[in-house]
Amino acid sequence: MNYKEQFDFWLNDAYFDAATKEELLAIRNDEKEIEDRFYKELEFGTGGLRGVIGAGTNRMNIYTVRKATQGLANYIKKEGGQEKGVAIAYDSRNMSPEFADEAALCLAANGIKAYVFDALRPTPELSFALRTLGCIAGIVVTASHNPPEYNGYKAYWEDGAQVTAPRDKDIINEVRAVTSYDDVYTMDKAEAMEKGLYVVIGKEIDDKYMEELKKQIIHPEIIKEVADDIKIVYTPFNGTGNVPARRILAELGYKNVYVVPEQEMPDPNFTTLDYPNPEDPKAFTLALKLAKEKDADIVLATDPDADRLGIYAKDAKTGEYMSFTGNMSGMLIADYVLGQRAATGKMPENPALVTTIVTTNMAMAIADAYKARCIEVLTGFKFIGEQIKIFEQTGCNNYVFGLEESYGCLAGTHARDKDAIVAVMLLCEVASWCKKQGITLCDQMMNLYEKYGYYKEDQYAITLKGLDGSKQIAAIMEKLRNNPPKSFGDLQVTAFRDYEMDKITDMATGEVRPTGLPKSNVLYFDLTNDSWCCARPSGTEPKIKFYMGVKGTNLEDANVKLAALTEAVKALL
Repeated sequence: MNYKEQFDFWLNDAYFDAATKEELLAIRNDEKEIEDRFYKELEFGTGGLRGVIGAGTNRMNIYTVRKATQGLANYIKKEGGQEKGVAIAYDSRNMSPEFADEAALCLAANGIKAYVFDALRPTPELSFALRTLGCIAGIVVTASHNPPEYNGYKAYWEDGAQVTAPRDKDIINEVRAVTSYDDVYTMDKAEAMEKGLYVVIGKEIDDKYMEELKKQIIHPEIIKEVADDIKIVYTPFNGTGNVPARRILAELGYKNVYVVPEQEMPDPNFTTLDYPNPEDPKAFTLALKLAKEKDADIVLATDPDADRLGIYAKDAKTGEYMSFTGNMSGMLIADYVLGQRAATGKMPENPALVTTIVTTNMAMAIADAYKARCIEVLTGFKFIGEQIKIFEQTGCNNYVFGLEESYGCLAGTHARDKDAIVAVMLLCEVASWCKKQGITLCDQMMNLYEKYGYYKEDQYAITLKGLDGSKQIAAIMEKLRNNPPKSFGDLQVTAFRDYEMDKITDMATGEVRPTGLPKSNVLYFDLTNDSWCCARPSGTEPKIKFYMGVKGTNLEDANVKLAALTEAVKALL
């Protein structure tokens, strides 16, 4: 069916409820809106679903969630995993509880037990829960840091990580094979609970999760010594981090934790936030105001599903609060974890630091300093989680820390996704350690630059919405793939990596070798002077993203080089 036929089908078929039809009637004279809602199925990609909430095949609604879950259920049954059950968590967004129930009741109707949290929980706790309960899979209903009109659905497998190849493609094929709503099952919630197919979980998982987090603390004695003095401002961005982040800090003994009142409780419309993303400086407006009132040492923000952490820290020299990128905060924690584990004899044999190809190259320098193996994977924390599984299966390495540039990291193996709650805990421990040394986090960041080099990174994104936008994004990628630039401004391309074609081309010799990573629509340019640029379409938003990094002789030099590279990227487009 074309988009007009799909619109008519949804408008007239008895399967769809009255509210859905009323919403569609309101747009019946808006051809462009009808096209956008129905020109395609909301794609169940390697990360699951994500889209704007509303009626239509290209929207997040109970029908697209139910259909996706039916495909997942079919795959679970083919794998013989229906007896293990599926864990389900959800965040504070509009329709999140409803979508969680729709998924649970579809699974139940397929004879698969659903373990559903009694209230909103962080994404990393879902990863922990499914492994603790021995489930075959997990689902978390969240759109992470997207604007309030979005929601999403992420699928996890029994190792606790988001689904990776080749299983991801197999599940996608099962979802696509569900072409008729007649083949999508559901059942009454009361009946599902009575039959033991809908099970509510909560406190027992929370308590075990907290105990696992505490195992990552290296210097509890230092925390105890400075806990009365250090001042922390925290905002959960009206999301899932509020309860667990405050609980872990309280149990560790921190006395002065101030929560931004306007962003404390769940608010699906994120009333005080244009964009609930710790990467956005505007999102810190209220937190920084509170920090100045309380004279806080550090300011922490977790995104709505609490898998990303953003920070500011007070610079004692200027009295101002300095922002830290995800690369910077990740390096602070990475250097502390590896350095202090090495210093205290707590470093495991064959330690490994896992990072992504678009994360700062300082990660490699830190790993080298502590004789740890540094492994680069594709963008997406599921690939970091996959490495933990590989380490456990082969015994080749022991996972110590993993991070990506987009404000996500993980210490420990209790979860297999980025965990902002463990990051909050460790960042506060780093700040405590710094306070004990008589320095600030800002001072420590400068120490890292002096020790490892002045690495600086940035990102440039172009938003292109709708059918036309997706075609434009594809065209940009094809142009770069088929006619790769030989230079970015004054920087020469030394090697060109095409992960979709699985080849790295040496630009000087023409020699070609494989990338060694799974196929993905990603292009990477190694540049002269320790610089680089990477292009990829976003997997969750209608954007094409360009990541870039440089290494300078000092901060000013690095900033100048980064600005020049950013302008060179824009000029190419």
